[in-house]
Amino acid sequence: MRDDNKNLIVAIVLSMAVLLGWQYFFAAPEAERQRQAAQQQQSTQVNPNAPNPPASPSQAGGAAPTVPGTVPSTPVAPAVETREAALARSPRVTIDTPAIAGSINLRGGRIDDVSLKNYRETVDPRSPNIVLLSPAGTQNPYYADFGWVGAQNGALPTAETVWTADRTTLNASTPVTLTWDNGQGLIFRRTISVDDKSMFTVKNAVENRGSAPATLHPYGLVSRHGKPTTLGYYVLHEGLIGVLGDKGLQEYTYDAIAKEEPVPAGQNTVGEVWDEVNGGFVGITDKYWAAAVIPDQAQPYQGSFTMRQGPTGQIYQANMLGTAQTLQPGATTEVTQRLFAGAKEVATVDQYHEAFGIKNFDLLIDWGWFYFITKPLFKVLDFFFRLFGNFGVAILIVTVLLKILFFPLANKSYASMAKMKAVQPEMTSIRERYADDKMKQQQALMELYRKEKINPVAGCWPVLIQIPVFFALYKVLFVTIEMRHAPFFGWIRDLAAPDPTSIFNLFGLLPYNPGAVPVLGPFLMLGVWPIIMGITMWLQMKMNPEPPDPVQKQVFAWMPVIFTFMLGSFPAGLVIYWAWNNLLSVSQQAFIMRKNGVKIELWDNLRKTFNRKASPAKG
Repeated sequence: MRDDNKNLIVAIVLSMAVLLGWQYFFAAPEAERQRQAAQQQQSTQVNPNAPNPPASPSQAGGAAPTVPGTVPSTPVAPAVETREAALARSPRVTIDTPAIAGSINLRGGRIDDVSLKNYRETVDPRSPNIVLLSPAGTQNPYYADFGWVGAQNGALPTAETVWTADRTTLNASTPVTLTWDNGQGLIFRRTISVDDKSMFTVKNAVENRGSAPATLHPYGLVSRHGKPTTLGYYVLHEGLIGVLGDKGLQEYTYDAIAKEEPVPAGQNTVGEVWDEVNGGFVGITDKYWAAAVIPDQAQPYQGSFTMRQGPTGQIYQANMLGTAQTLQPGATTEVTQRLFAGAKEVATVDQYHEAFGIKNFDLLIDWGWFYFITKPLFKVLDFFFRLFGNFGVAILIVTVLLKILFFPLANKSYASMAKMKAVQPEMTSIRERYADDKMKQQQALMELYRKEKINPVAGCWPVLIQIPVFFALYKVLFVTIEMRHAPFFGWIRDLAAPDPTSIFNLFGLLPYNPGAVPVLGPFLMLGVWPIIMGITMWLQMKMNPEPPDPVQKQVFAWMPVIFTFMLGSFPAGLVIYWAWNNLLSVSQQAFIMRKNGVKIELWDNLRKTFNRKASPAKG
């Protein structure tokens, strides 16, 4: 095998390994699984409902007993009912902002009804809005709860406490205050405000009008009933998430949290409880949406992620528990907490991170290990999107900029490859001269490389450069909600989804769906853009002379076909990037080869290919 071809084989093997690994770990194994997961995620997006210690239906009518230092339990609705019925079962305060529609449940004072006005389940503008939080009693309850725990079991608000509200509607300009008198000297007030996006501010105050001191712990939690259907991609975290002070980012999948040892001992709760920390948040995240409780960043708290068995399945919960506060007679105390409940828009999350000083709140978006590449890449894409109003156009522009940025390195690589083509006769002569002495052959070749200033592995660099960009762009397309339902032109209405067309039904002319074919369905969704990508890759292959080795020749011949089918299930935005990058690479390589006086093989190779195909017909 010749050294120049060997270098190309190395580059191909590297890129194949990357794409195969990516396909195995990150691409959906089949279209049906994607459809079901998307439906589940979009219709039930966040569904919690229960605090830390165990709850039982028998506690529904009274205060749940609490233990200082734990988050209280909440009753579980005994039967599943429609969302409308569950909402109608309790008095409520309406939530109406530019981004959110929903309500606060006055029975328990929970924020358990949130729909997102700006996001729908599909690209169809008539499809239902995304439902984020749902009340107890529905199919998948998911809500946030705030309050106090302590030794005063019967004197504290519970999930059955009916609060009194000072108004009927909460909007971005007017807060609502809930009040409850326990009849034993403690007056509880909960003032809830919300901005025009996704952040609630909850101020819990207690006034002690009694004759004895009261010791209370503030708490906040996000609770979700039932294990949701997840997309199951290695590249994406779905489940419980938080940043706990200096302990940093904590991530637990639903399966992982179920395997933890019981904490605290003797309770029907599993998970992990840390020592007190300052700063951060705890919550539950899906691909595009999240609900997270944010404590006062200056006050110490304990964070925990738990799972317990409820009457109808697992109950997953992210909890924060504040330091005990002793309230003397005649005194009042107040704590401020926040709840993020909405879409993980990059600008919005970053804004909250800066405005409220929330430690590492930007990690609510799963930027991954290559954070230092993925987030800056998104920022650049977003900049051009704001200029041109199309993320597809932004991808094309950023690809050109990346080519310019890496041009010096690519120039050296292609120049070295061009020099290797120029000295091909000398290399052939050396191999023939030392055919029986491989050691001398290698020494002579290395001397030739040094003399001509050739880097024999330079041909790998263009592919190696492209791999991290490929990773980063895939991650950006996959995890950022800005890319969700972002159209390009024509039939591409969602850059984050695969090209919806298929050559196997003549791009929609035949009335059947190739994707529905068992097992082979995902591979039969071979759209226009994957085919364009395959053609550009084939043209790029034809820029180089055909290898003399027949095995190599077959590998090169099938590579574009293999990559075309592999990328057929990738996001359309990524395939568009790959095709455009191939075209730019062909132009760049042609320029460099011409500059170095090396013959461009493209047109000769194309003529040979088509002449070879046409020759049998002459007979």
